[in-house]
Amino acid sequence: MLKNDRYIKAALSQPVDMTPVWMMRQAGRYLPEYRELRAEAGDFMSLCTNPELACEVTLQPLRRYELDAAILFSDILTIPDAMGLGLYFKSGEGPAFKQAVKTESDVKKLYVPDIYEKLRYVTDAVTLIRKELKGEVPLIGFSGSPWTLATYMVEGGTTKNFGEVKGMMFSQPKVMHELLDVLAKSVIAYLNAQIESGAQAVMLFDTWGGVLSTANYREFSLNYMQQIIDGLKRNHDGQQIPVTLFTKGGAGWLEMMVESGADCLGLDWTIDIDEARSRVGEKVALQGNMDPCVLYSTPERIEAEVGDILSKFGSGNGHVFNLGHGIHPTIAPENVKAYVDAVHRLSVQYHS
Repeated sequence: MLKNDRYIKAALSQPVDMTPVWMMRQAGRYLPEYRELRAEAGDFMSLCTNPELACEVTLQPLRRYELDAAILFSDILTIPDAMGLGLYFKSGEGPAFKQAVKTESDVKKLYVPDIYEKLRYVTDAVTLIRKELKGEVPLIGFSGSPWTLATYMVEGGTTKNFGEVKGMMFSQPKVMHELLDVLAKSVIAYLNAQIESGAQAVMLFDTWGGVLSTANYREFSLNYMQQIIDGLKRNHDGQQIPVTLFTKGGAGWLEMMVESGADCLGLDWTIDIDEARSRVGEKVALQGNMDPCVLYSTPERIEAEVGDILSKFGSGNGHVFNLGHGIHPTIAPENVKAYVDAVHRLSVQYHS
């Protein structure tokens, strides 16, 4: 039984006493204790693949702040790594793969990995985190969307123009669909394994869906996220599992995203939350949507921004407060406290 179930209730558009708050990338580089642990571990992947260390990193922000949810510490690229592509991290450059997916034959070699064999370190971490949380707050599991995973796999790492992945999409759409299909099946297995291991909510990160046109977003991104949501365990151990879909840069497609079957839609900071709420109505909850850079300002400015977003959403159910994307690594930890405390203090008036 959860002692604090605000996040679960809000993501399911149920009444709460105050607006719940958490942050994307809340376990990470802005915390000095994280940097110390990463230095001891040696590298990022050593943290991800060690369940005890992943558990410790997940819990670190909860010791500092009164957050309403924990999110599994991991990486979105664990699935392609489990497919044998050889994930590694270049210093200062981000993730890369030893083997990129460039051709139809490369795609045909891919397979849905055995999650409990290839990604056992993730499911073991989920189980350990749930145990250590002792029911204080819920644990969120997550995965990258098929399109987002495909961008890294085809490009071989990070990219600025998405030329190779879009090139495959336009010149070999059948091959791209084959790639996205095996990724969707893998994500279903991965998220269901997280749920079975103890995740009480899940989130799909569609980080690069916003680089597509409307028609291509529907065909090559949203279509596969809907397939995933249709395949998820939506109830486990007698509890409903809320699903959040977040497409960065997707403010223009909210009406389409509602069709996915997600319980909650994540918003970046490019849309006012009152406009988003007027467009989706009561069909889904909304997560967001403060610009992470506001956290570089003063506690007074942070509180004003929090108050503005809460006011725009207004009274009623279905708001999970979050940043519009992940917290930046150079944010001062004390400003995060100002943010979390402001959400709780200022939101009470909107919940009768």
